[in-house]
Amino acid sequence: MKVILNVDVKHLGEEGDVKNVANGYARNFLFPRNLAVPYNDATVAIFEAKKAEIEARKEQKRKDSASLKEKLEGLELELVMPAGANGKLFGSVTNSVVADALAKQGYEIERKRIEIAGSAIKAVGSYKVTVKLYEAQTAEVKVNVKPQETEDSAKAKKAEPAKEEAAEAKAE
Repeated sequence: MKVILNVDVKHLGEEGDVKNVANGYARNFLFPRNLAVPYNDATVAIFEAKKAEIEARKEQKRKDSASLKEKLEGLELELVMPAGANGKLFGSVTNSVVADALAKQGYEIERKRIEIAGSAIKAVGSYKVTVKLYEAQTAEVKVNVKPQETEDSAKAKKAEPAKEEAAEAKAE
């Protein structure tokens, strides 16, 4: 069944798009929620009249995603995670961890739009994460994963200056 979408529908299309969907999907989901209307001469005429408005909204979305892309490209996230002495993380950095870090920076991005090569980061280091924006636009975000300081390493760092001071005192 051919339908015209009234609003943006996830995984189907945007407002004004003509889509071919299953009859049951249209009758039981799209029509009752007023997400779409049947494709006929009357509805086509209505959407032709609204075409300029729809294109203006799409252009605004493109501009917003372009500005967001610039902001994200310049952003460098620093994540502190518990890790072993060899640099392997006790856990992993997933797209939801990156989404939470971006939310703390003021960027509300769905975790599903964030792609990490290999599905997760499992070691300390510097990585690039891809964020899908509107249409085919993507942004690369730099993520630096650093080891969390444990009690043992903190004690060792405190002990090192004390050892150096003692060695200096013996040398004098």
